[in-house]
Amino acid sequence: MEEMEERARTTGPGPVADGAELARALHTGPFHLALRTALAVRGLPLHRVQHHLASRGIKVGVTSLSYWQQGVRRPMRAESLRAVGALEEVLRLPPGALVRLLADGPGGAAGGGARGGARGAGERPPGRSYRSLVAGAAVLEGLLAEMESPADGGLHTVGHHESVRIGADRRLVGRSSQHVVRAHRDGVDRYVAIHHGDPGCDPARVEVLAGENCRTGRVRWERETGVVVAELLFDARLRAGETYVFGYGFEDGTGGPSSEYVRGFSFAGGQYVLQVRFDEHALPVRCRRFAQATAGTARGARRDLTLSGLYRSVHTVEQEVRPGRVGIDWDWE
Repeated sequence: MEEMEERARTTGPGPVADGAELARALHTGPFHLALRTALAVRGLPLHRVQHHLASRGIKVGVTSLSYWQQGVRRPMRAESLRAVGALEEVLRLPPGALVRLLADGPGGAAGGGARGGARGAGERPPGRSYRSLVAGAAVLEGLLAEMESPADGGLHTVGHHESVRIGADRRLVGRSSQHVVRAHRDGVDRYVAIHHGDPGCDPARVEVLAGENCRTGRVRWERETGVVVAELLFDARLRAGETYVFGYGFEDGTGGPSSEYVRGFSFAGGQYVLQVRFDEHALPVRCRRFAQATAGTARGARRDLTLSGLYRSVHTVEQEVRPGRVGIDWDWE
């Protein structure tokens, strides 16, 4: 069983955006904030913007537009800069208003990790590439692209307690999470949860459970790999530095015998607690905690875990997670 620290998806500013806010954003930048504010003030969804650009002979994908307004990517190539000039026309902005902000430099929260000294409450923590943490990442990337979910959706973990249940048939029955996150950019209003079933998993039968402070949005899955991705919609839109508490889970039971649970972390973060519970009729003979730098490296930092008698569970506590992978595996014989 392999999981990934899930990712948020951001949207544009809320309905409070007005002409004065747009004027400030165009004056101070950064580019992605100015673009996002202009889209909100004009009330244009991205697919309509794409249509207007296409009518001007400019082809830009909705995903690229989404990445631009979130600060995940910056339009730098010649054809992209031409598209930005057309965006100024579509959004009824002064000529050069957006292009000028690109010339001013990245700014904002679109940059990398900490730059010396203590990290601010809303600053993006040091990260590691998503592809390095997950085996078969191409399938996940395809599903996430369908949902317009960028590589950095704007959240990192403050605290995460995850409970995994293994049934009498040695299969993964389900898992649940109580999650505390902090936004490192404005506008985050959802989380994309990822479930990767064991071999033989039927993702069409996996059930997504939205708990407190969230509700289920779109769900996508891929049968061959047993991957399910699901939007969890927040009850609030976060600003950089704000925290949010929510719960969710997946009910599975469709895969083959399970022998491990692994979670990958793109960003350094807070405390992570992983607990694995076993049915009294199917107890492993040995359990171990381990860590990996990437999906392709050897597992290290192994430590034997003692199965508790009453609750038939083992756990590991990571006080401050680092980018990489942490998990528990077990032997049945």
